[in-house]
Amino acid sequence: MQIKPPYLLFLGSGKEPLTIKTSQGIAHWRPELCMGEISEPDGPTLGLEKLSIPEATTRGAKTLVLGLVNSGGSISDDWVPYILKALEAGLDVASGLHNRLSDIPAVLAVAQKNGRMLHDVRHTSEPLKTGNGIKRSGNRILTVGTDCSVGKMYTTLAIEREMKAQGYDADFQATGQTGILIAGRGISIDAVVADFIAGAVERISPDNAADHWDIIEGQGSLFNPAFAGVSLGLLHGAQPDILVMCHEAGRKTIRHLDHQRLPDLKECIEANLQAARVTNPNVRLGGIALNSRMIPPEASAKKCAQLAREFGVPCFDPLINGTKEFVSSL
Repeated sequence: MQIKPPYLLFLGSGKEPLTIKTSQGIAHWRPELCMGEISEPDGPTLGLEKLSIPEATTRGAKTLVLGLVNSGGSISDDWVPYILKALEAGLDVASGLHNRLSDIPAVLAVAQKNGRMLHDVRHTSEPLKTGNGIKRSGNRILTVGTDCSVGKMYTTLAIEREMKAQGYDADFQATGQTGILIAGRGISIDAVVADFIAGAVERISPDNAADHWDIIEGQGSLFNPAFAGVSLGLLHGAQPDILVMCHEAGRKTIRHLDHQRLPDLKECIEANLQAARVTNPNVRLGGIALNSRMIPPEASAKKCAQLAREFGVPCFDPLINGTKEFVSSL
């Protein structure tokens, strides 16, 4: 899946900031790809230039991105006129929502008539193979977590940015819908049939030059009953040389599962290393990324210092400290 920039970000009409979280991520990490924004009357804004579809097309936009979510996670009927207008104007359309653009008859017909691409980033039509675990050349970093929603995508992108700044040949490899829209490519692992998860990750991080690094976006957690299968497939397919453990300070139980305790950090690290050794016996823990949103800055600094001493690796909050110390330790 290759999504052509520049993007025109469609923001809809929701007032809750989290509804445009995907667009916020694209604008934050890839501002050079974002030509502008379009929303319904009185809709939200990212502060980008407001452009109509004809204006964006004239300036060279290539893709209308539905960078938003709603309560059902599906494409709203209210958005269809914007989609049709974009296709008729010569834009491709990309969506990270659950239902497929191609399942909307009017959208499919107009796309085919105008020779435009429909990118449903949660779904892949690529033929995938099962994983094989054969040793691949190049280097790989995988973010893993004590739970879901602890900052794995942010950490992965922050590592990529710092590695590039330090002169590394490094690429972010997306495994979720927001990451794919940021990177313009990837496979949404949580929508892959279980047998092919490891093979899909092998596909997005193939053999490469000896000095090349793939920084692979993690998903879920081995200790989250809902998403552990995806996490395990990622560990095997990524064949990581280095794991970065992501953890939210102050979280006590698994997200949305109050009956399930959050794992002890040491327990979680050991379980992830053991699972990763199936395809890379030499995998090691390289760092701990601490999400400090629930604790004050002074507590974050103290916790980072404590964890760095305990595990012998850099511990950092990528939002507060960046990832320079970690990258410099590679």
